[in-house]
Amino acid sequence: MRRRLGSWPLAVKEQPLGISALTPPTRSDDVVETLLEFPDNRLLIDLCGEYDRNLAQVEHQMGVHILRRGNRLAVIGDKGAREQAAAVLRALYARLEAGRAVSAGDIEAAIRMGQPMPDALRNVAGSEQIEMFTPGSVELRTRKKPIEPRTEAQKAYVANLFANELGFGIGPAGTGKTYLAVAVGVTMFIGGMVEKIILSRPAVEAGERLGFLPGDMKEKIDPYMQPLYDALNDFLPQKQVQKLIEEKRIEIAPLAFMRGRTLSNAFVVLDEAQNATTMQMKMFLTRLGQGSRMVITGDRTQVDLPRGVPSGLQEAERILKGVKGVTFNYFTAKDVVRHPLVARIIEAYEADESHKA
Repeated sequence: MRRRLGSWPLAVKEQPLGISALTPPTRSDDVVETLLEFPDNRLLIDLCGEYDRNLAQVEHQMGVHILRRGNRLAVIGDKGAREQAAAVLRALYARLEAGRAVSAGDIEAAIRMGQPMPDALRNVAGSEQIEMFTPGSVELRTRKKPIEPRTEAQKAYVANLFANELGFGIGPAGTGKTYLAVAVGVTMFIGGMVEKIILSRPAVEAGERLGFLPGDMKEKIDPYMQPLYDALNDFLPQKQVQKLIEEKRIEIAPLAFMRGRTLSNAFVVLDEAQNATTMQMKMFLTRLGQGSRMVITGDRTQVDLPRGVPSGLQEAERILKGVKGVTFNYFTAKDVVRHPLVARIIEAYEADESHKA
């Protein structure tokens, strides 16, 4: 049974409990409320979530209290937090109006995009980021589910992959670089824009070093390729993925297997490109054939190459900047779409690296 909360008189000095019924943050004397009205009670129920869990999540993470008053929500807190929380709630409601569901991950992403940004990123306003959750946002159609970029950087990345023949996605783990690249590839494949999908990784350990392991080469290599299989299975039925692999319309193979080929009419993704050597990167880039699109993804902070061996990703970034038809998109911890703790871990490591530098 849904818990309904009445209104609290604002003149009372005691701290209101809000939806979460947990200890609230310290309340200052100038606290007032922002009142939001939602015309569709059915959508408001979805916005609040089962047992108001969605509102509780906003409360916990944004330092506000939210009170239910019929078809209205009262957001109580300091001005900045109150305005940001109200913007998040409006954006999530607009998402529901567009026929999209709201998950805990969607709320987490909306909260991150509604929070103040570092000075270096202030060219993209928080309000513009929040617009990613409105009906005008980008959506990729796959056989299993629609995919939405959740941040401004992800939206720009997807747009560039459609507009350019070669795109680079560079940034930390969990920012959607590979996931969105595969989603774009599946969308183009379904739409007849390409005839096949080719996914590759350097698989540093997948050469002769695996020779002592039992099984054929596919069985030895598959564990290193599993993240690519996982992404495909998110967008296409598993049986269809298997059938397309058997028909060689989807290929998943180590980078070394690309040598000597011309990849025409294909959507090609090289994942974990920071572990490609300079020569491997040059070899891969020059495989691009007529009618093909190529995406290179990587994280410059997770290079597994032997000491002294330069990363082909960093070399390509330096050499290809400014080349027509080549685009670079960069991601930060702000774009992480995994567990919120992942974003904080990345930020901590980045701060440590900056301190060492």
